[in-house]
Amino acid sequence: MVFIDVHCHLDFYKSEKRILERIERAKKAGVGIIVNNGVNGNANQKTLEMAEKYPEIKAALGFYPLDALKLTEDELDSELRLIRDNVHKIVAFGEVGLDLKENPNLVAQKKIFQMFINMAKMANKPLIVHSRRAEAEAIRMLEENEVKKVIMHCFSGNMNLVKRIIDNGWYLSIPTSVRFNEHFQNLVKAAPISQLFCETDSPFLHPERKRDNEPANVIEAYKKIAEIKGISLEECEKKIEENYKRVFE
Repeated sequence: MVFIDVHCHLDFYKSEKRILERIERAKKAGVGIIVNNGVNGNANQKTLEMAEKYPEIKAALGFYPLDALKLTEDELDSELRLIRDNVHKIVAFGEVGLDLKENPNLVAQKKIFQMFINMAKMANKPLIVHSRRAEAEAIRMLEENEVKKVIMHCFSGNMNLVKRIIDNGWYLSIPTSVRFNEHFQNLVKAAPISQLFCETDSPFLHPERKRDNEPANVIEAYKKIAEIKGISLEECEKKIEENYKRVFE
């Protein structure tokens, strides 16, 4: 079996030793694919370096919506140029999207998100979308742009919005905190397994409410999905691997 973590941030560990330790533990746990998501310029550069060095690491480049707002126009242009120049090295654009928790500047956020939508469509690569407290607006933009390959990361919107995600043929990425989080359990119940992925969001969202999550723990999300769906762990792994091949390859 090959388990897949479609959303993590191993670059948050500044030490190469700590990164390698987590990759080795993931391999021993059966995790064969780790999609590292960039959230800023430094993270994007580190993600590219890790993907070149470690075959298990796949690169997704993007910009956390609140971090993108801190850039000048010239700085943003430079960061987007880096992503465009390396598009052949990545499997997805992420982490990108909208966030209204701390900064209500929706106009500026939408402009940047639209840039990533355009790049993803042109490259025919998936978007890994962050949509905290802006779920309806993010979905509306994706629908208006007729985006086909979308993974909603840790989606916290209501079930009416979940239905739109499913009806659009998009995907929900279920974090390891599904072990105790009823909302994520409800997402699993609502969506067919053909539209699910698993993630750790490392180093966040530990399955046991601990502080330091890592890709090796992604199996906990698989186990909970298998339990909810009433299927074997092997069948769950097979279906999600099929999803990965359909969307990322």
